[in-house]
Amino acid sequence: MNRNLYDFLGLLVSIAFVLALKGLSSPKSARRGNLIGAFGATFATLIVFFAPHQNGEKSFQHIWWILIALGLGVLVGVPAARKIQMTAMPQMVALFNGVGGGAAALVSTVEYLRLGSNASTADVIATVFTVVVGSVSFAGSVLTFLKLQELMTTRPVLLPAGRFLIAATLAAVIGTATWVIAAKGAAPLIVMGIASLLFGVLFVLPVGGADVPIVISLLNAFTGLTVAASGYVLGATLLIVAGTLVGASGTILTRLMAAAMGRSLFGTLFGAFTAKAQEVQGSGEVKPVKSGSPEDVAILLGYASRVVIVPGFGLAVAQAQHTVRELADLLAAKGIDVAYGIHPVAGRMPGHMNVLLAEANVPYEQLVEMEEINPTFPQTDVVLVVGANDVVNPAAKNTPGCPIFGMPILDVQSAGNIIFLKRSMRPGFAGIENDLLYDPKTTLLFGDAKESLTKTVTALKNL
Repeated sequence: MNRNLYDFLGLLVSIAFVLALKGLSSPKSARRGNLIGAFGATFATLIVFFAPHQNGEKSFQHIWWILIALGLGVLVGVPAARKIQMTAMPQMVALFNGVGGGAAALVSTVEYLRLGSNASTADVIATVFTVVVGSVSFAGSVLTFLKLQELMTTRPVLLPAGRFLIAATLAAVIGTATWVIAAKGAAPLIVMGIASLLFGVLFVLPVGGADVPIVISLLNAFTGLTVAASGYVLGATLLIVAGTLVGASGTILTRLMAAAMGRSLFGTLFGAFTAKAQEVQGSGEVKPVKSGSPEDVAILLGYASRVVIVPGFGLAVAQAQHTVRELADLLAAKGIDVAYGIHPVAGRMPGHMNVLLAEANVPYEQLVEMEEINPTFPQTDVVLVVGANDVVNPAAKNTPGCPIFGMPILDVQSAGNIIFLKRSMRPGFAGIENDLLYDPKTTLLFGDAKESLTKTVTALKNL
């Protein structure tokens, strides 16, 4: 393929990536943006096979290995994407993100070994950066997967002298990186990679469950930077563009999420080392709660003027998005003002609730962000909380030292009545007891959210 034509096609792919990010910035255009991005990535993969070499010839000596790798990727990726439950989507994103960082690190390592003594200082520095950041991204993403999948505790894990161990490991990474640049050998590169993997694990261990989505976004930015650096090593402009876009957007998203949690990024990552120990399960005192039946909930909803629905991870677990849409439509048909209060970090990742509700064709106009919905709660008759806990927990405002203290929340306590749909009295993902459950104006409807909503819809139709 002619070099000019190849560069022109690469430019078109780069434009597709930019348009994809633009589309993903809004729920209305997210589906289109995702399709544009998928097309751009597919086209980028295809044109690489026709990339001209400097000598004008193209070598296909490893074509079968490449095709086998692509085939294996398709065999794993397509079924995983089609069968994955919405509740497990964040875990899949974390895992795929880690694989991307690890792959970039491996590719740069192979290219570095191929160049050998012919590698320039710039190539070695780019390789070091790719291996270090890619390994951290891979190890950290695997750990976030384990936390989200609850294969390990979601609470912060604090090792003895943990902060000093992290500092020592980081020093080892920097020292071995200097060794690689000076010695240009395979052995120091392997040692550096192992040290980087260890640092990635130690980097994520102190992060508590409520902050894991922020770390996923940060590691995503790391992966983007890794891909960009590997693009420099390989001389692939497309990788540089794609990686830079991912790195920049991931960094912006991380900052926005940290702001939504009401804390600094440093506090998110290492706040567990300075936080005061706190018993999050409560004092053991038995507090009275008010529980109700679907009929009771239907009466509260049916005679309200304004209802706000607050979705959370429990809605995704129960796959109740279509039922909650049916309930909202029924209320709207009765002339009741209905809106959905969306917290920036509700669920397990940014946009989790938007995607879930879009799957049920909930009108975008009914999705209201936290900053806009909060001033309306004093004028709201009923708030229906479906599977959310931490994002409405007043402890974020009045309990200093708790893991979510300082996080902006949905001010549902200002509404006239609060209905909680919960399976049990267990605390949320952050492990913090919610005093709002014991508020006299709170009614608890226990059971599976989908089943409870179905019964409520039936009772509402009979009013």
